[in-house]
Order: sequence, then structure tokens, then C-alpha cells
Amino acid sequence: MNDSEREDTIYKAVVNHEEQYSIWPADRENPPGWRDAGTTGTKTECLEYIKEVWTDMRPLSLRNRMEEMANNPPPSAN
Repeated sequence: MNDSEREDTIYKAVVNHEEQYSIWPADRENPPGWRDAGTTGTKTECLEYIKEVWTDMRPLSLRNRMEEMANNPPPSAN
């Protein structure tokens, strides 16, 4: 039986450099590029936490680029 099939598995929320969230078994080392997001619990609890904090699904690099373009629009072609 793998972790996703067990009811008693404790998970942690993890986040990557693009501020994208996922869950990971709490007893395992984080996958490369991911860090703890600050909560552990059941799968449902971790997913509820992620639902609350991950309000903008766009990757951080895209959000930053869009903000940069909004603050510095290209010159008009006219």
C-alpha cells in the first residue's frame, strides 16, 4: 500500500521557488527545489491550507514579469 492510499499518513505542505504549492509525506525529505510551507496534518488539512494561501496560481516569475510590464509599458507604435 502506498502513502496516497493510507488514511493515517501525515503530510506537509511544501512550496517551490515559483510559489507553487503541493503536499508531501511529512516523514520524507523534501524533493529538490521544495521547502516547507509551514503546516502538517492529514491530506485534507494540508490541501485546505493550500487552498487558503495559494490564491494566485500564476508562477512567481510570470507575476513579476506582468507587474514589470504594467509599470513599464513598451512605447506606442504610433
